[in-house]
Amino acid sequence: MDYFSHETAVIDEGCKIGKGTKIWHFSHIMSNSKIGENCNLGQNVVVSPNVVLGTNVKVQNNVSIYSGVTCEDDVFLGPSMVFTNVINPRSAIIRRNKYLKTVVKKGASIGANATIICGNTIGEYAFIGAGTVVTKEVLPYALVVGNPSKQIGWVSEYGHTLKFNEDGFAKCKESKKYYKLVNDKVEKL
Repeated sequence: MDYFSHETAVIDEGCKIGKGTKIWHFSHIMSNSKIGENCNLGQNVVVSPNVVLGTNVKVQNNVSIYSGVTCEDDVFLGPSMVFTNVINPRSAIIRRNKYLKTVVKKGASIGANATIICGNTIGEYAFIGAGTVVTKEVLPYALVVGNPSKQIGWVSEYGHTLKFNEDGFAKCKESKKYYKLVNDKVEKL
């Protein structure tokens, strides 16, 4: 076994878990899930069947990742955030064949207590503020907050707010890399 699993964690048959991954207290990894290398799943995390997590995904405590979700490499899922997988759930009606796909692209961060409504894509390096309810697609590098979510700016790959000048250029204060805003899309230079 090339990964760490706390003695209280439950890992069902048929899961693929990458080298260097850590699964902590009271977490449940359900059948046919794929978890990449060097991931960290905190306490009380549920990974439902057929979920895919890329390399270096960080999942904080009390997160539920339901069937239909794919998180690419370097994604951060904040404490107690949640995904949905059915638009109109009803207890008495089985809708397992109606799960909608949700994709969280490389490097995106989702803040604590955020809710991601199924069927949406979170773009590369997007930043979802704590408590946000995402009801629509999120552009790459977008900064979104609120209920329902509203884009209020742009962020760098390091998660810093980008201030674009009149020529459409911005510089990340930490990485010193430049970005350009072109037709409401951010490009890293």
